[in-house]
Amino acid sequence: MSRRARALAFLVAALICAVLAATVAGRYRSRLEARYGPLRPVVVATSELRAGEPIASRHAESALAVRRVPASFVPPGALSRPADAVGRAPEATIPGGSYVLGAQLVFPHPKAPSAPGLGAGLRPVQVPIAGAEALTVGGGAPEGRRVDVVVSRQGGLGRSASARIAAAGVKLLALAAPLAPGEPWNATLAVSEQQALSLIAAQSAGREIRLLPRA
Repeated sequence: MSRRARALAFLVAALICAVLAATVAGRYRSRLEARYGPLRPVVVATSELRAGEPIASRHAESALAVRRVPASFVPPGALSRPADAVGRAPEATIPGGSYVLGAQLVFPHPKAPSAPGLGAGLRPVQVPIAGAEALTVGGGAPEGRRVDVVVSRQGGLGRSASARIAAAGVKLLALAAPLAPGEPWNATLAVSEQQALSLIAAQSAGREIRLLPRA
């Protein structure tokens, strides 16, 4: 057999082996999925995550990884994306190599307000707000600052959009991040009884509430 013929024979044999290997791997994967369920992405800690230390985005890239495991082996509440852990902190230390569960992570408690006094005739009221990120621009804790509370209504079905200032220059006592993805921020404000009733009514009616920081 010539050298060229031998090379061609080796090439054909290699292709046959590759096809057989792919077929065997496919059948093995099918059997695994039939027995243990399809593969699902799961977030795993590649290094120790210390209790109480928020997971920053830059830290998440090196400390978290995504693995694909059969659905039967995925614990309830396991995260599927590292981004879901960003900004949250482990309640207890998570060892490297462990699955990362949503129940293990909490949002850090807001810092104590710098000016906790309510003032005469005022009371605290907690409301969900939109666009809370604007309050954190420039760094520093937003608690203790004066804000204007804007209540807006979207237009549609024959009605026009509207916006009004429901409370001007009120003190922001606390700002809490969402407890879970998709949930709103919550702000605690020092307002009068009338302002509190107005904000509660706006919340019940599904109005959007935003806080505008004062200079």
